[in-house]
Amino acid sequence: MAQAPRPASMFPAGRQSSYPVAQQSSALAVRIASKKAELDNLKELRDLSGVLASQMQALEEKLSTLKDGTEAVACVLANWGNVLRAISMASAKIAQPKDTTDEKSHAEMEDSEWAGAPLPATLVRIPAEQSDKK
Repeated sequence: MAQAPRPASMFPAGRQSSYPVAQQSSALAVRIASKKAELDNLKELRDLSGVLASQMQALEEKLSTLKDGTEAVACVLANWGNVLRAISMASAKIAQPKDTTDEKSHAEMEDSEWAGAPLPATLVRIPAEQSDKK
């Protein structure tokens, strides 16, 4: 007696072909959903990167301004010694009080004689040396 061939699957012939197609479409749907989620994440990353880039450009402009200001302050500080020297020289060259009766040299004159000496109106006196008074 010859035996009849056994079916390869436990499903009837009509259902056997539809099951793998449904499984494939389900796997494709899961993969498409995964790719859509990945695309959404990439779009969000692109938008955040654009915001970050604009913030970095603003920071670059602020740092450039800060650098220019720092260079200006450094230039002023570098010249401050010259400014103090010029003030000191200008203070030494102010009009000396004239004593017509007694011609004393500048070294012989006392501080009290200089205290009442008229100063030019435009001269501003800035002490170049710190006083010991506290």
